[in-house]
Amino acid sequence: MELELRFFATFREAVGQKEKQETFDDGASVGDVLSTLEGEYEGLDGQLLDDEGEQRSIRPQLSVLKNGRDVTHMDGPETPLEDGDRLSVFPPVAGG
Repeated sequence: MELELRFFATFREAVGQKEKQETFDDGASVGDVLSTLEGEYEGLDGQLLDDEGEQRSIRPQLSVLKNGRDVTHMDGPETPLEDGDRLSVFPPVAGG
């Protein structure tokens, strides 16, 4: 399946582009895609998923949106993806 991936701030710098199309196996989940990205880009290694404990989770303060909806309100890293979905990845943001 073909996904549109969007990266922001420091993640955009790590990937070297704002958007990219990438093909994944049918039935891939958000966690599968994030794990693949950590392996592909040195700047993302260990930045997206927290594999400690019994199940993997998305790192705290990270925002991952599937078609504009936060995946924490779905099934987190187990959220299924379909052909044509857009996955947006935002690093933690601090401000005041």
